[in-house]
Amino acid sequence: MAKKDARNTKGRIVDAAWSLFYEKGYEGTTIEEIVERSETSKGSFYHYFDSKDALLSSLSYLFDAKYEQLMQDMDPEMNSFDKLMYLNHELFLMIENSVPMDLLAQMYSSQLITYGDRHLLNQSRTYYRVLRRIVIEGQNRRQLRTDVSVNEIIKAYAMLERAMIYDWCICNGDYSLYQYSGTELPLFLRAYKAQ
Repeated sequence: MAKKDARNTKGRIVDAAWSLFYEKGYEGTTIEEIVERSETSKGSFYHYFDSKDALLSSLSYLFDAKYEQLMQDMDPEMNSFDKLMYLNHELFLMIENSVPMDLLAQMYSSQLITYGDRHLLNQSRTYYRVLRRIVIEGQNRRQLRTDVSVNEIIKAYAMLERAMIYDWCICNGDYSLYQYSGTELPLFLRAYKAQ
C-alpha cells in the first residue's frame, strides 16, 4: 500500500506542477504553489524532486501516460506501421494543443546539460516498451523488416520524433507539428516496411 501512496503523491505533484506551468508558465510557478495545488507537503516535494527544474524531466512521464492510454484505445489487429503512425500523431496532437512550447524547450535544454538520468533516453520508460512491443510484433507478422534489429528501428524512430519536436521548438511552432509528422513519418517508416 505504501508504494501505491508514493505513486499517488508523486503523481499529484507532477499533475499539479504541469497544470500550473500551463496556467502561469514555468518561471511564474513556485514550489509553494505546486505543494498547495497537489495537497502535499514541501517534504514530499523534496523527497521526489531536488528542485523545480527536476520536474521538467517529468514531462516524459506525461507522454508515457498518454502512450498507455493510446495502447488501450488502439485496435490490437492494426498493422504495426499504422500503430506507430497512430501513436505519433496522437502524441504530437497532444503536444501541439496542450504542452507549452517553452516547457518543451526547457525540458530539452535540461537533458542536454544534465549529468544524471536522461529521462528521454531511459529505456525502461513506457515509451520504449511500447515501441519494442510494436516493432517485435511487426517483425513477427512480417510487416516490418527483420534484417534490421529491433533496437535499430526503435532508436531511429525515437530519434526522428525528438528531432521533429526539437525543430518545432526552435522554429517557434510556426508550422503544425502534427501535420508535418503526418507527411514526414510515413516516408521515414517506409524504409522499415517489409517488402
